[in-house]
Amino acid sequence: MTAVTDGGTDRTGSPDAQAERGTDGRGRIPEAGREWNDGLIARRAAVKAVEPEPETAPDDDVRPPLVEAYVPSGGPLRPRLDALRELVGLSRARLDGATLAEAGRVLDEAAARQRLSSRHTVVAIAGATGSGKSTLFNTLAGAQISDTGLRRPTTAAPLACSWTDGAAGLLDRLAIPGRLRRRPQQGAADGDEALQGLVLVDLPDHDSAATEHREQVDRVLALVDAVIWVVDPEKYADAALHERYLRPLAGHAEITFVVLNQIDRLPGDAADQVLDDLRRLLDEDGMALGEHGEPGATVMSLSALTGEGVDELREVLGRFVQERTAAARRLSADVDAAAARLRPVYVAEGRPGLGERAREEFADRLAEAVGAAAAGQAAEREWRRNAGRACGTPWLRLWRWYESTRRPGSLERPARPEPPEEQLTARQLVEQAVRTLADEAADGLPGPWAQAVREAAVHGADGLPEALDTLAQRVGAEPSPGGSAVVATGVAGASGVAHSGRVGGKPPRPKWWPAAVLTQASMTLLQIFGGLWLVGQIVGVLEPGYLTPALVMLTGVVGGPLVEWSCAAAARGPARRYGQEAERQLRETASACGRARVLDPVAAELVRYREVRERFAAVTEISTTGG
Repeated sequence: MTAVTDGGTDRTGSPDAQAERGTDGRGRIPEAGREWNDGLIARRAAVKAVEPEPETAPDDDVRPPLVEAYVPSGGPLRPRLDALRELVGLSRARLDGATLAEAGRVLDEAAARQRLSSRHTVVAIAGATGSGKSTLFNTLAGAQISDTGLRRPTTAAPLACSWTDGAAGLLDRLAIPGRLRRRPQQGAADGDEALQGLVLVDLPDHDSAATEHREQVDRVLALVDAVIWVVDPEKYADAALHERYLRPLAGHAEITFVVLNQIDRLPGDAADQVLDDLRRLLDEDGMALGEHGEPGATVMSLSALTGEGVDELREVLGRFVQERTAAARRLSADVDAAAARLRPVYVAEGRPGLGERAREEFADRLAEAVGAAAAGQAAEREWRRNAGRACGTPWLRLWRWYESTRRPGSLERPARPEPPEEQLTARQLVEQAVRTLADEAADGLPGPWAQAVREAAVHGADGLPEALDTLAQRVGAEPSPGGSAVVATGVAGASGVAHSGRVGGKPPRPKWWPAAVLTQASMTLLQIFGGLWLVGQIVGVLEPGYLTPALVMLTGVVGGPLVEWSCAAAARGPARRYGQEAERQLRETASACGRARVLDPVAAELVRYREVRERFAAVTEISTTGG
């Protein structure tokens, strides 16, 4: 026996009449792009029709909200829909409309279904040309409602049969006009108590040569609560069925029935073999099979023409309808499918974020850009230089002044700068710091959120060098030549701090400075007094006695440098602390500026991502600790 992918003969032999075509649909599934390798009849297995345990049907007068139904595979539906709605709202500014389109469609369809009857279950019968789906439709309804025949396609528009009243809104949603709405045969309707609430829809052939027929199939399949796929022994492995429908809708297994029709054509145990191979193909499609009490698709075999197996289908379908959870299960499966499509844009590979180490490194790079370390060193030198001016000997200070007038700058030469090609500007350092921070923050994030983090960092970096330069000036640093921020080596910033005396003003003097100045002045007076005393003795104005004036003068000569050295040693500690304070203030200023302009916006984007990640976890009902 060989499977074929087109054409096929319906075995009913009834006359056929063309029905009017319905409105255009939406949500078309793309055509398959390759041939199907069926590998028919791989093994034999006994046919088991999965019959779920019956549950007590709720009273018809009680109409609980649809979203309160519990879906075993997906959990309570209402929290998931609420989380998906919040997720879409939070993501609109970061994701394009095409990415969120399917989630928006699911929310719209869920809202539309909730407003309609929860007592009815809409089940579509779908199948290929000649599969006998219209014959099965008529058999379940107990009347010749849908036309059958040899001419293909036979069914041109969806035809509905409702076992109870109150389904008009549901059929309006399916765009089925009133002339194509039927009721089952009176005797059959009275006898099928379990089917009360069923709305059965006969669809056009999914492999019809008419494009509008396939569009209607795709449209209605996106809206019904459940679907019965009718296959025949010749086309049960058709690629148009498996690749375009069963495989993409594998997550909807709990609301899917797959019925092997026309088993009356198969001799002996061939029906069991074909049914077993059909189960194999469904398993390859990823569709769970409802066997051994597990949730999944119901797979059965029957003959709509002879009636064999139809009662079993009617019984299983009756229990399914009376559970009244099909609509919620369908919506839950739609939410699962939408979440699976959205997973790449929400689930990170690792644990993205900004750690303390990344923040400290960013602050270090900004401090380097404004020359905080060099400014602290310059402030320390300035403190010690002031101590030298206050406590140094007058003769040494006079000599330094003389040297400075002869060769300006000869005594305070700045460090030789690096060659221009080896020296980074502050702007380059800032840009490098921002880029490194953005890369670390975005590491592991899904594409859209990583891009949002980088954009926030780049936007914050715009004007950051100028802002750092302005803030540096406020704390005493001068801008570097060229109008940009201070250079990377920090020479300009350090010089600015040094020339200003301290960060924000002149460095304070310790309390011992006046005593040191007075002592140094005393040493100078001793030198002068001893020198005049000796001169007076030499010229004969005073009585000779060179030892005493020489000792006085020697005391002043030796005491002056000793006082200067003592003051320099005493100033070393305060000078170091003053330099560290200057570096700290400049570092904190740069860090605060970088935090306000870059770190806070980046952190806000990360918080936003964590929020949508939590919403996505609520949609999929998984823990956020794993992603």
